[in-house]
Amino acid sequence: MSKTSDAAAANPPTASFREFYPFYLGEHANRTCRRLHFIGTSLVIATAVYALLTGRYTALWFMPLFGYGFAWVAHFFVEKNRPATFKAPFYSLAGDFVMFKDMLTGRIPF
Repeated sequence: MSKTSDAAAANPPTASFREFYPFYLGEHANRTCRRLHFIGTSLVIATAVYALLTGRYTALWFMPLFGYGFAWVAHFFVEKNRPATFKAPFYSLAGDFVMFKDMLTGRIPF
């Protein structure tokens, strides 16, 4: 995985998710960045499960805080790049869950 250029980061490929995902991985080259994303995504999933099992749906308000909080700290302070969320929000959300799965299965180093 390599860092993308400033021009590529300004205009990430968005014709398809298949085209976008390698760009997304390049924006997450730092292991600490990926780990922070993993923690945030884990908390998002745990919060959703908790809310559904307990009926405490107000807990769902914490999902963006956990997901974006950990990811944005990872980008601004660790990876030192701008989150792709600002340019491709839906592909970025999908990319986060695919990267989470890829880390769980060992396809991407944790």
